[in-house]
Amino acid sequence: MKVIGINASPRGNESNTLKLVNAVLEGAKAEGGAETELVDLYKLHIEYCTACGTCYQSGECTLLDDFPDLFDRIMNVDGIVLGAPNFIDSVPAPMKAMFDRMADAIHCQMLTGKYGCSVCTAGGSNQDWVVGYMNRVLTTLGATAIGDVGVAIGRDPGALGLAIQDAYKMGEKLARSIRGEHKYPEQDEIHRQKRDYFCQLVKYNKDRWPHEYEWHVKMGWIQ
Repeated sequence: MKVIGINASPRGNESNTLKLVNAVLEGAKAEGGAETELVDLYKLHIEYCTACGTCYQSGECTLLDDFPDLFDRIMNVDGIVLGAPNFIDSVPAPMKAMFDRMADAIHCQMLTGKYGCSVCTAGGSNQDWVVGYMNRVLTTLGATAIGDVGVAIGRDPGALGLAIQDAYKMGEKLARSIRGEHKYPEQDEIHRQKRDYFCQLVKYNKDRWPHEYEWHVKMGWIQ
């Protein structure tokens, strides 16, 4: 079992969001013996997507940066933990840049079979908006979102300690979900509908998007 934590806080080791991400990883390690990896997005160079569409055609990106290596690492795990502080009711730019580079992965539902969760720290409010957004990104990519932990600590710094406990428990749940001990029938249906939609989209564009058509065939989604 492999789980990757991706933290999008500019505060490095001083990051409160990092504390939540690490707690999830520790819970997964304790419950499932997970091999864990931590990624600091602020230490990577990820260019903005230019919407050129090359990835639809060939599966390759024209931009030369750290994203391909990061995506390979994501593809090689069973669980994904996304962490971000609340930046104006959304995620910081490095995480949004990472998401925007995954258009091909959305068309191909490349995170199918993986499980994930999200954590967020906020100064005052709307942390739930941010974790909700990150979990929607996971499901859009084909992964199953098993939960979230968001905490506003501006008015109550002591709330962080309770959130760390909740994050640890969520890590345990993530490990159990990877083992198949939790079922998510509503998300299974969402995934089925998305695969059907993207199958039709890719079939319609198969001459322009040969890589994506071949992916769907390889996965058995197009006969």
